Amino acid sequence: MSLPLEGIRVLDLSRYLPGPFATQMLADFGAEVIKVEDPKGGDLGRMLPPLIAGESARFFTVNRNKKSITLDLKKQAGQEVFKRLAASSDVVVDQFRPGVMEKMGLGYEQLKAINPGLIYCAITGYGLDGPLRDAAGHDLNYLSLAGITGVTGVYNNHPAMSGTQIADIAGGTLHSVIGILLALAARQKNGQGQVCDISMLDASVSLMAYTLGEWSGLGILPVMGDGLLSGGYGFYQIYATKDGKYVSLGAVEEKFFAEFCRKIGRPEFIEQQFDKEPQRQIIKEIAEIIAQRTRDEWVEFFADSDICFTPVLELDEVCQHPQVKARNMIVEMENIGGSDKTVRLTGIPIKLSGTPGQLKLKFPILGEHNDEVLMSVGGYSQEEVNNFRSAGVI
Repeated sequence: MSLPLEGIRVLDLSRYLPGPFATQMLADFGAEVIKVEDPKGGDLGRMLPPLIAGESARFFTVNRNKKSITLDLKKQAGQEVFKRLAASSDVVVDQFRPGVMEKMGLGYEQLKAINPGLIYCAITGYGLDGPLRDAAGHDLNYLSLAGITGVTGVYNNHPAMSGTQIADIAGGTLHSVIGILLALAARQKNGQGQVCDISMLDASVSLMAYTLGEWSGLGILPVMGDGLLSGGYGFYQIYATKDGKYVSLGAVEEKFFAEFCRKIGRPEFIEQQFDKEPQRQIIKEIAEIIAQRTRDEWVEFFADSDICFTPVLELDEVCQHPQVKARNMIVEMENIGGSDKTVRLTGIPIKLSGTPGQLKLKFPILGEHNDEVLMSVGGYSQEEVNNFRSAGVI
């Protein structure tokens, strides 16, 4: 069965999380992803703790089914090799700060002259223009500037940090995949490549769509932990249980909240569902009720109720949850490198009925595909490849 992206070649210069996760998604659907790494250690994500058998456990989670070549882009010979590879590639993914590739003569305009159909995806913190163009940043910084951090946390407390990298993944990863696919679709019509300018701050701001709507409608700025969907109402809330664990209630629709209230013996709350004034008292009283049983007892209590009620799971529980297992969303690789440790990877979240992605648990050793790629894609002879190796170009 042919995969949707078979025949698409991607030169991946990205590191750590946003870009590698994006190109892994492309690889799952058939793209040939060539990971271009520095000869001196490669992707910094390879050595990010914790290590298993000398390789980062995190590296395995975002780098399956790729090829790896080493190439010193600071050397003129390395730049010439990259240009030759770009001439027969469809996509370049760049995660350097703006201007870095241009200084090496490998920016979009230089590569466009070689390959007009090339799609150049630049993943940066703040975008290719604007006053913060050259500033450094990480996930927390982008979320803070986007307003997400300011509305995330417990009421009357201080802002909380996310337990996962929202700006990196929802911002850098997913938006770059969308941008690349849109550019590929456009190229089918006009034959031209283009730049995908993916800013993790831009993407984080876009995640605030509903929050912006709430502010616009109410005319007052949102208060942390006090919004309709951020902790200000009893029907959409996280509650602590008797055993120190938690459950989540997402009974936004009136029928769900009505059933919940009747089951816990507090039907008087039904008519007050959206009344702002009594919410703190409602939350307090529901919390007192929920604290009387353990998490799993409450799950069992509401098992037959259609009310959007779920346990707050730990990671080990997520991996064993029947729904997660049924959808093949956690894949386990046991005894990695003889370490007796198991690495857990996310499965393929996009389920296509006709051309489903393929999850191949192959991970490139640094420079493993130097000879193959340089000879088959670049057109170099074995002697030339050996000379590159001797000169430290690869």
